[in-house]
Amino acid sequence: MEQAELQSRLKALPTKPGVYIFKDAIGTVIYVGKAVSLRDRVRSYFRARVDSPKTRRLVHQIADFEYIVTDSELEALVLECNLIKQHRPRYNIRLRDDKSYPYIKVTLSEEWPRVHVTRRLVQDGSRYFGPFTDTKSVWRTLDLIHKLFPYRSCDREITGRDERPCLDYHIGRCLGPCIGAVDKATYMQAIQQLCQFLEGKHEAVTADLRRQMEEAADNLEFERAAVLRDRILAVEKVTERQKVLSTTLTDEDAIAFARSNGEACVQVFFIRGGKLIGREHFLLEGTQDEDAHEIMASFITQFYEHAPYVPPSILLQNGVDEAAVIESWLRNKRGDKVTIRVPRKGQDKQLIDMVAENAAETLEQLRARWLADEKKTTEAIAELAEYLDLPGAPQRIECYDVSNVQGTNSVGSMVVFEGGQPKNSQYRRFRIKTVEGANDYASLQEVLRRRFKRADSTSSWAVAPDLVIVDGGKGQLNAALEVMQELGIDTVPVAGLAKEQEELFLPGREEPVLLPRSSQSLYLVQRIRDEAHRFALAYHQRLRNRSGLASVLEEIPGIGPKRRAALFRHFGSLQAIRSASLEELAAVEGMTLAAAQAVKDNL
Repeated sequence: MEQAELQSRLKALPTKPGVYIFKDAIGTVIYVGKAVSLRDRVRSYFRARVDSPKTRRLVHQIADFEYIVTDSELEALVLECNLIKQHRPRYNIRLRDDKSYPYIKVTLSEEWPRVHVTRRLVQDGSRYFGPFTDTKSVWRTLDLIHKLFPYRSCDREITGRDERPCLDYHIGRCLGPCIGAVDKATYMQAIQQLCQFLEGKHEAVTADLRRQMEEAADNLEFERAAVLRDRILAVEKVTERQKVLSTTLTDEDAIAFARSNGEACVQVFFIRGGKLIGREHFLLEGTQDEDAHEIMASFITQFYEHAPYVPPSILLQNGVDEAAVIESWLRNKRGDKVTIRVPRKGQDKQLIDMVAENAAETLEQLRARWLADEKKTTEAIAELAEYLDLPGAPQRIECYDVSNVQGTNSVGSMVVFEGGQPKNSQYRRFRIKTVEGANDYASLQEVLRRRFKRADSTSSWAVAPDLVIVDGGKGQLNAALEVMQELGIDTVPVAGLAKEQEELFLPGREEPVLLPRSSQSLYLVQRIRDEAHRFALAYHQRLRNRSGLASVLEEIPGIGPKRRAALFRHFGSLQAIRSASLEELAAVEGMTLAAAQAVKDNL
């Protein structure tokens, strides 16, 4: 789009609320957004200075835009949500595979309702429970409720005059409406209890079952009373396993997330009647460079768009922009007031912290599961070879990183991945010896020299990598190439990975390689780079702790280098030395009772 045309169209934008749609050169929708004032919001993307790297990449690809005016911010929110679901634009935050989440469906529109798993929500009078992100968990839940509340699973026409029932009736998993063993009212009572159980109203279910049991006993129906008694015990057993998280006995959802490399894992705890009845995790794509408020708002609108139940209270890890609009939208879906809160202290804050911790743990488990998936790692390696024009799939990849704070305790790390898997036994740490101050280029060169000068040895150093990745952009790449040329190594491909936009810089190429955002190869190089950074940082922190301990001990009379080293080897930290008794200090090699007393007096 020409600059003059762009400015003309921007000036013509209305100041009303609405939705704007950005498209690329081939007409693909790449971003959908809502605005209180379309003119102000859309024009903000084309300012001379834009801080967000993601927005800069977006603007660079905008070839055309259009907009839809709405009567209110609430209408704009609903329309934005529908358009994101329809087009799944690459620059929007979006639920991954949101169409595939399974639900438990209770077919209340049928005369004799059934219960089954579905992936489609249809306005047909049925009740839906979910969504579930783990297919195994939905089938486990279905198996449990089938035992507790026998319902028909067949699709035969129910007349009550069939000659014989199916196996489910004989094993206690169906009440037998096909043979007339149960009347309509009793069957619907079981279905109602089933729905209450899925809603988390276990006390109500137990009370209803106990009333039925007592009625059966009064009527001398002891066999039926025994069945109901067993059902009560089973429900109570499930209830006992549920953790009480609130003393207010309210219904609420608690939502928090953790993120890494442009992907966020959102954890939702479903609390009903003050008890945790279940939890699910959801993955969001496109979260890179987005702030926490935007991530949380995007999840809420996409998740509750099709959620079969909206609780009266929603606890969030982070606040959301336009919270009043979102609350109004949720109120329309629930049919009653909905409150969004960000707890700062007390029991609710502890709950949100626990949800966030679970989100981080789940994300780490998913990443580990991805690494263990041989098919995905093989695919990632093959993709990487294609995008980087490598002679073959890089079976051994080495990645290097340098860490320091204000030029102190500079260290380097080398991590090794073979076949897409970390080879921990061949990780190496380097303490920078020849470089003064904060000079990442020179420090990186020292690390590479020390590594590749040992390539002629018979140890693991002799194994040559198929690809070397250095953490950084063109500067780090050029520094690495100087060393490789100096040592006469010209057969090992080298790439520099810049973190800001995840660009891969290659020798002889002016423009960097941008791996597709959803590609397995991008996930692999991010994982390798993060591992190199983690490994370097851990070593750097250890050296800082040592130097901090040494500086404190240096001030103590009578504690020289040998005694300092012995104390550090024995106790490991300054806090442990402080906590040690006089006798424990004196027992360290090279220490005396007088020296131990000096340590106690000064610390």
